[in-house]
Amino acid sequence: MSYKKLTSAFPTSPLLIVISGPSGVGKDATLARMKESGLAFNCIVTTTTRQKRAGEKDGVDYHFLSEEQFHKMVKTRQFLEWAKVYDNYYGVPKKEIKEALKRGEDAIVKVDVQGAATIKKIMPDAVFIFLMPPSIEELTKRLKQRHSKLSAELKLRLDKAQEEIKKISLFDYVAVSHKDKLDLTVSQINAIITAERCRVKPRVVSL
Repeated sequence: MSYKKLTSAFPTSPLLIVISGPSGVGKDATLARMKESGLAFNCIVTTTTRQKRAGEKDGVDYHFLSEEQFHKMVKTRQFLEWAKVYDNYYGVPKKEIKEALKRGEDAIVKVDVQGAATIKKIMPDAVFIFLMPPSIEELTKRLKQRHSKLSAELKLRLDKAQEEIKKISLFDYVAVSHKDKLDLTVSQINAIITAERCRVKPRVVSL
């Protein structure tokens, strides 16, 4: 049997890849590097009500909406999952995921651990990857850089991060997020996706 015939006997379906991890672990930076690497996937842009940070672009980093606009989307069931996180709302739009899967393309979503747990109940055949910091000390350093003037918020995020790390058993894989070695983190994720492509019994996701 030729290689072409052999591979056609084991067709693969498009994957939904869920990347999660505690605040400050580097989810945004990792996805940005994945985009730069030219890997073939669709990064689903999260919708949020939080304020745009310096350098962020609407429709690229996030879909930035008012709370009124966000709640209209909630009422019309346009989110796969949504939640209020640190006083702001975040939601994963269904439409973009459906369109990517329909085209036969992998889709990647970025959510917090609570959101990942919700998606797992809805789409258990998705691939769940937990981004782990090299150490709590490194995560503390990253959060201090982001929230240096908000000690109460820093403590809240650190406490929550440690609780989220305890929920790692909800996930299929773990990848270590190295701030200065993003290519290594991306290679780990790419290896996970490659492994999923080699499953004898491929995952089949539908929405």
